[in-house]
Amino acid sequence: MRRLGLFGGTFDPVHLAHLRTAEEAREALALDRVDLVLAATPPHKPPGAQAPAADRRRMLELAVAGDPHLGLDFSELEREGPSYSIDTIRHVQAREPDAALTFILGADAFAEIGAWKDAATILTLCDFCVISRPGTRAGELPIAVENAFCYEPERGVYVHRSGRALRFLPVTALMISASDIRRRRAEGRSIRFLVPDAVAEYVATRGLYSTGRTAAR
Repeated sequence: MRRLGLFGGTFDPVHLAHLRTAEEAREALALDRVDLVLAATPPHKPPGAQAPAADRRRMLELAVAGDPHLGLDFSELEREGPSYSIDTIRHVQAREPDAALTFILGADAFAEIGAWKDAATILTLCDFCVISRPGTRAGELPIAVENAFCYEPERGVYVHRSGRALRFLPVTALMISASDIRRRRAEGRSIRFLVPDAVAEYVATRGLYSTGRTAAR
């Protein structure tokens, strides 16, 4: 059975920490591929707060070009309304019924999972991998879901009452954030070596995140 990871985000813009996280999760979980899922309309962010979806899509395409282990999922762009993770998981399962799915997310997002759409159901649909982020703690179950899991020390995973596994995975702490990249652009500072070169070139050409002053790549 093919093993597929789903790693979602606004990717505004996609940067090297995103890509490194996907690679480390793929390797640690023995996944055949990790698909980066572009959130079209995140329900937790105000409308219009992100760069246009078409630009974020193109930056993702440039970032993973030629990498056989990183794929892209733009299914949320094809749906109207907010981009809910449970709808994306069900879409991928219908599209690839023979794939074993692992949903990859940050510890900060996992801490709020109790507020997600159909939170009790989403944990029954696939395995989960919670990754560490700089400044966050991984390894703790949110109060809203802790009673649904038990820990299996032999496997080093939490097991949901449905049988799905939940793993906590520390990843290399690259201190890179999309908000910092946007701020650097607005201040006319370089974003080189924070994003792939092709993404830096695209951002400069399109004038993304710039306030009008001359911005370095």
